Amino acid sequence: MTSSLGTALVTGASSGIGATYADRLARRGYDLILVARDTVRLGELADKLAAAYGIRADVLRADLSDRADVLKVEDRLTTDEAVTLFVNNAGIGPAGPLLAADPDYLDRIVDINVGAANRLAVTAARVFSGRKRGAIVNIASAVAMAAPFFHGTYAASKAFILALTESLATDLRDTGVQVQAVLPGYTRTEIFDRVGGSMDGLDPEVVMEVGDLVDAALAGLDHKELVTMPSLADYSLYETFVDARNALRPNLSLRKPAARYGLSN
Repeated sequence: MTSSLGTALVTGASSGIGATYADRLARRGYDLILVARDTVRLGELADKLAAAYGIRADVLRADLSDRADVLKVEDRLTTDEAVTLFVNNAGIGPAGPLLAADPDYLDRIVDINVGAANRLAVTAARVFSGRKRGAIVNIASAVAMAAPFFHGTYAASKAFILALTESLATDLRDTGVQVQAVLPGYTRTEIFDRVGGSMDGLDPEVVMEVGDLVDAALAGLDHKELVTMPSLADYSLYETFVDARNALRPNLSLRKPAARYGLSN
């Protein structure tokens, strides 16, 4: 029996934010397609959620740094008409300072966080808009708003996701498709452990539990927020930022350089 809510396809679903989204969405009554590299963990999670919530949970093994695997996920999004929600969560974090990083690892960040995420988000947008329904949740990061203070390639990859989401919202206007960017801050997951780091040195007051993060993000989705920052108490601060950015728009492209450069016009 198919869920009346449809199916949520969640990438990076074997642990952390993705696994928690899977749990919360199954609790809401969504069937699931769980995507990640670790089929053992995916299978265990799928069995657990199916038993706990009476939903259907399928496993799709994919390494999103591998183009062939990205295309497998793209095909599922395209052909499975039950999919109504895409949680675009898969990503990797930095493994040390930018200038000391292995260039191949930086390429992998871009391949997964930008290349795969972009292709799958645009595919979902095209498919859902054709069906006149659906929702896309793109997991970005708070570093998208604070690039000077963080690892450049990682921050840039998450700024890409934020910009993509904002642009997709324009493309998807009046299609019945909702899109959301989620900007977590420090969140207690395995991502630090995987790159040889630790959260032990961080102030506990700046680290959110993953369950709280996902619950807030889903509340933001319910409230139709385009951009959800779970730590932000005063949303008008973000709205002021957007207003300031919009004020720049008339000056972004003009025939002559600005007079402040002192050039002869």
